[in-house]
Amino acid sequence: MALVRNFEKHSLYVEKIHGEVECTYSTFRAADGKLYFQIDTYGSPTRQMKGKKSQSTQLDEDAAKTLISLLKDELSI
Repeated sequence: MALVRNFEKHSLYVEKIHGEVECTYSTFRAADGKLYFQIDTYGSPTRQMKGKKSQSTQLDEDAAKTLISLLKDELSI
């Protein structure tokens, strides 16, 4: 699991599209009262343990606002 607080641009040397996986999201309020957005991805269909959560990424409100801004700028949306 990872709690993302900020983002730094990184250039890729090899632009490669990854294989598709299942993804879910949820929101929850922590004990401190802050609201979080969590994205969970699951292993590829060929993974030995099918359906097992592979990665979890959590964003607080500030990180989510930053990501939205980056998406708008970088993808021209």
